[in-house]
Amino acid sequence: MSADTNNSSVPKTVYIEHVTHPERDNHFRAIAASSKFLKANQKNFGVQCTQCQTNLEKPLKCAKCKSVWYCSKECQKKNWATHKPTCHEVERSSGVLKFIQMFSVNPLLMAFLKIGIVFDCGLFDNSQIGFDVPFMARVDIAVEPSDFLDFVGLYLNDKAVGEKLQGMLQVNAITPWHPSIQGPLTPKRLQTWREARAKYNTEGFAKDPVGLVEFIGCSCAEDSGNSVTAELHIPAAVLDIARKREPFIGVSAVTGTQFNKPMSTVACLEYINLHIRADKQNQLHLRAEMTGQDKEAIRAAGRNEETLPARILKEKMEREHLYANVKQLTRKTVK
Repeated sequence: MSADTNNSSVPKTVYIEHVTHPERDNHFRAIAASSKFLKANQKNFGVQCTQCQTNLEKPLKCAKCKSVWYCSKECQKKNWATHKPTCHEVERSSGVLKFIQMFSVNPLLMAFLKIGIVFDCGLFDNSQIGFDVPFMARVDIAVEPSDFLDFVGLYLNDKAVGEKLQGMLQVNAITPWHPSIQGPLTPKRLQTWREARAKYNTEGFAKDPVGLVEFIGCSCAEDSGNSVTAELHIPAAVLDIARKREPFIGVSAVTGTQFNKPMSTVACLEYINLHIRADKQNQLHLRAEMTGQDKEAIRAAGRNEETLPARILKEKMEREHLYANVKQLTRKTVK
């Protein structure tokens, strides 16, 4: 991989060394959900007709964005005027649904996502949130190369990067919904929250907060991607972990030094992404071949563009330790 690291026109070779802790694979196997468990529970994440809210076993999806579902062509036609402004073409045949399904039935990943949402949505600051007042968190997801060196190549627009790349899901950001900025929930979302709140009350979880989560796959140039909104139950066990704020314990792959990282939304997202990265055998079912849109989002970030996917990725790279050397290299190459 080559890059110009000074003001001269002579390119210099830059060597990027990516080190993995020798116990990473054993640690992953010890804590990761099994493939059998995830596949068995995938059906528990269902979808409704976007128009009439009928529960669907065999949904018809929008052929363009692949992120809204209908019970019939009649409902799709009725909904088109509403759906058209936010419908963007995606290259992945299944859209984002399969990724979201497998992520949502993964207890470890969802636990740390919920902890991050507890912090960002201020559930400890207002006792009414999740009970008398709804909350919603936007979760931006994207697909990156499973090989970190391929990510570096795309980011620096290295022509040597292969055409076919294995990708993996990454969670790039959590953004709380603020009514004063984004306006009130839509009637449909408000009704979804009320029904979820009533359901968990009936099931004996009246003391647990309930909100909504919007997973959005923003891999295109538009500022609004294709999304899935679902109910979000925060169980007592997750609240207890968030209250205790016990730090994450890490070990340097280079020196073997143990270090503590304070529990925060940023730390939770980094833990989620590293756990997915450690899954070399696709046990979590969160890997797929990268599309051209996936790759272009990374290249756009490397060009320092200001599209929403590029901005979110650059912010993630600022937060997560794995990308520190890439950012330093970029700063040198753009002088």
